[in-house]
Amino acid sequence: MKPERKLWQELKKNTPEILWTRIENLAIPGVPDLLGYNKNHFFFTLELKISVAKKVRFSPHQIAFHKTHPKNTFILVKSLAPSLYKLYRGSQIEELVARGLMLDACCSGLDACCLTLDSLGA
Repeated sequence: MKPERKLWQELKKNTPEILWTRIENLAIPGVPDLLGYNKNHFFFTLELKISVAKKVRFSPHQIAFHKTHPKNTFILVKSLAPSLYKLYRGSQIEELVARGLMLDACCSGLDACCLTLDSLGA
């Protein structure tokens, strides 16, 4: 199983209160991987990223999407070495590109990230 798919499975398992819709859109590049709807009736998008080093790679289309949609968009990064989860706001994408995982995240750890997404809009 590919690392990003494994991240998706971990996220789905740890957020049973969130209704997830996978977005597999080849027609409009840059659209995030997931649309989430939580118990607070709050919609948001989530981009899933795997990082092998401290850098996080994005396509120009992904950067453009988050720059033009800075609200209710998030990026979940899993670093493989060491295993670490970090959640960033979409509005932080340019800083995330420049600073990588050195950028302060909204939260760290899978449980904290899932709790943050679950409580959005409260």
